[in-house]
Amino acid sequence: MTSTNDIRRGFLDYFAGTGHTVVPSAPLVPQNDPTLMFVNAGMVPFKNVFTGLESRPYSTATSSQKCVRAGGKHNDLDNVGYTARHHTFFEMLGNFSFGDYFKEQAITHAWTLLTGEWGIPAEKLTATVYHTDDQAFDLWRKIAGLPEERIIRIATKDNFWAMGADGPCGPCSEIFYDHGDHIPGGPPGSPDEDGDRFVEIWNLVFMQYVQEADEITGDLPRPSIDTGMGLERVAAVMQGVHDNYDTDTFKALIAASGELTHTATTGANQASHRVIADHLRCAGFLVADGVLPANEGRGYVLRRIMRRAMRHAHLLGAKEPLMHRLVPALVAEMGGAYQELVRAQPLIEATLRQEETRFRQTLDKGLKLLDEATEGMKPGETLAGETAFRLYDTFGFPYDLTEDALRAQNLHVDRAGFDAAMAEQKRAARAAWKGSGAKASDELWFDLAEEIGSTEFVGYASDTGEGQVLALVKDGERVDRAGSGEKVDVIVNQTPFYGESGGQVGDAGTLSSDGGLKADISDTSKQLGRLFVHHATVKAGEVKIGDAVRLSIDVDRRARIRANHSATHLLHEALRQRLGSHVAQKGSLVAPDRLRFDVSHPVAMAADEIADAEAAVNAKIRQNGAVTTRLMTPDDAIAMGAMALFGEKYGDEVRVVSMGSDDDGETYSIELCGGTHVSALGDIGLFKVVGEGAVSSGVRRVEALTGEAARAWLTARDEKLREAASALRVTPDEVPARVAVLIEDRRRLERELADARKALAMGGSGGEAAAAAESIAGTNFVGQLFDGFDAKGLRGAVDEAKQRIGSGVAAIVATNDGRASVAVGVTDDLVGRFSAVDLVKAAVAALGGQGGGGRPDMAQGGGPDADKGSAALDAIRAAMDQARG
Repeated sequence: MTSTNDIRRGFLDYFAGTGHTVVPSAPLVPQNDPTLMFVNAGMVPFKNVFTGLESRPYSTATSSQKCVRAGGKHNDLDNVGYTARHHTFFEMLGNFSFGDYFKEQAITHAWTLLTGEWGIPAEKLTATVYHTDDQAFDLWRKIAGLPEERIIRIATKDNFWAMGADGPCGPCSEIFYDHGDHIPGGPPGSPDEDGDRFVEIWNLVFMQYVQEADEITGDLPRPSIDTGMGLERVAAVMQGVHDNYDTDTFKALIAASGELTHTATTGANQASHRVIADHLRCAGFLVADGVLPANEGRGYVLRRIMRRAMRHAHLLGAKEPLMHRLVPALVAEMGGAYQELVRAQPLIEATLRQEETRFRQTLDKGLKLLDEATEGMKPGETLAGETAFRLYDTFGFPYDLTEDALRAQNLHVDRAGFDAAMAEQKRAARAAWKGSGAKASDELWFDLAEEIGSTEFVGYASDTGEGQVLALVKDGERVDRAGSGEKVDVIVNQTPFYGESGGQVGDAGTLSSDGGLKADISDTSKQLGRLFVHHATVKAGEVKIGDAVRLSIDVDRRARIRANHSATHLLHEALRQRLGSHVAQKGSLVAPDRLRFDVSHPVAMAADEIADAEAAVNAKIRQNGAVTTRLMTPDDAIAMGAMALFGEKYGDEVRVVSMGSDDDGETYSIELCGGTHVSALGDIGLFKVVGEGAVSSGVRRVEALTGEAARAWLTARDEKLREAASALRVTPDEVPARVAVLIEDRRRLERELADARKALAMGGSGGEAAAAAESIAGTNFVGQLFDGFDAKGLRGAVDEAKQRIGSGVAAIVATNDGRASVAVGVTDDLVGRFSAVDLVKAAVAALGGQGGGGRPDMAQGGGPDADKGSAALDAIRAAMDQARG
């Protein structure tokens, strides 16, 4: 049997052998398309190459691209587990030609690989072409020798591809595999084409036209090829099975699921095990590429996927969290091809365990509500959308989880009602959604990058530099010059100014020339990862294209930024050593005045954990070790232990920053980083953590200061301590003990005051006489009204009043800060006639409140109208009289 890993490797090797450049899979979070939630096809990373906005150093390429279809327009989530070929995560094998070869060579490659290299029987293959594509039809006859009846013309859009309403487009040619007449279904284009007998395994897209507003307007100047072959589908073909879930990778994951749950993997359990296996792959790769569970955007889709799998684990009878225990099986199957899984394994496990633990706390309650809501419903009936929304709002059940839970009972959900109930949440989610999460690649910057190339950064070694002005942009438009008082974006061929990226803010400084130019640069940004854009205000003279200029960064500001950036690296390693290897950077801000560092960690950090990390960082600073940098390939860097950000896009060469050493002489921190750093750790001066808190589920934020900012913060804290010591008339060292004494004195006085007020209540002064019981309905009644009485003491005062009168009803109304509280007590011999709960509710209503509760012998409540205390007592009297029996 040919394994899935063998097929992937064989595909890439074949095309590498024909001159194609093997391009690693891009992260699942799109880097170049703000309209996509996830990369959902193999060609997505090459979109800008096909449109001409971007160029690559190769004209042909091949890849095995990670893809997810589980949100937005491309959503296969509902079908996963119940069909043979639907997945949330899948791999798309592809070969691409950017103006190089076209139809003939693409068809030749496909036929040679399938029948020659892989030995798939030719008689099992059928091709489709767009109904007017005679060229492709003839090529299939010529190259493959297919009979005309197995080259099917398709007249629908299924066989015509377009990137959008405007841009490249062209006909497709799909290759289908015939699984045999023992499986229902007919060939493509037939009435039975939706059956499972004929399965599409490869789609060849012939980009040859340009369209505008969905109308073809001409030929593409450089016809190109985009192909996509589902690895899971072709693996099923080559392993002699019809079902993708019967391939080796899925069988291994399903077997692990069965072993850990001690359940059969077929029969009634089959769908659950398949859901778990598929969603494990999807969740694992999304976390590895930097996505974490959240309540909106990509994080919400991930949470839906996780919870759907976790509910199926619950259906299988798993009593403890299951998903994280399956991660080693996933890494064993796919970690060899995707090292990011290996690197992220601790984080994937921690994230799954935390999410499942939380979900299980509400799952039972939600399913109980669902059972109650569907009790008595008959197959085919529809659950109210409001109920589905309540499950979502109260228990975190996504709509499709509720729908999936009812599938086995043949029950439906009122989607319109659900949508109406959560319309406000959906509007908020849409407003918060930022497409890909990255700034859209503006065509202007692509044009400039193609014309002038990349900006060379010389700021690692120098704070000043000279450059030539290559472009000026004002208000989104290119200009030739800018004069005094104008704001303009300046691009030069080389610069010492760091462009904002990787959490480090951009540099500020000045721009000048021999021609009298003086300009202030307030910030520097980076476009497309290679154009450094200086945001300048011209103070004198003018700047124009072609000028030779001098660039000088704000040296003091840069020094503070460098110190903060190096401190984040030390903090990262210190947290990993103190909290565990699951800790990974999830975001940062490196500014001149402070640093902010977000890490993956499921719970709040304890004070001693923060103190230990802070002490470790300061120890490295005192060692004053050198900070070194090396350039190497990403693979070599990671092999030597460098930490990479999951989901970050790295080029062919990366900068590896090493700093400090541990007790064994090994390097303390090694990270891939393009930012600026101190030359020696002593330059940081001092490190102080000033805050720690939650950012989102599973992400904690540490805020800290370095150098002079840290010293000033500590000095200010010391001054406040001295002020407190002076007010307390003790030394600063004695402040904690003195404060403890004052707190205990206050508590004692509060207790004494409460006792005095209770005694006042019992003694009768300040209100109605406590000793003067009146007769209501033939029963002793003591009612008292007090101002400033603590509501916490009401029950005790009422209990004492009950003991004093022996038999009867006692009520006290206390007012404080404009509100009123009331407590009513009934002696044991009268609880059959009077309920303290009923009496207190009558009083609460008189006070302008609602409710009130307790036991028949003691109840308490309150209201906002403190002026109605007497009315509240009268309401109790009236209620007693009404209850006369």
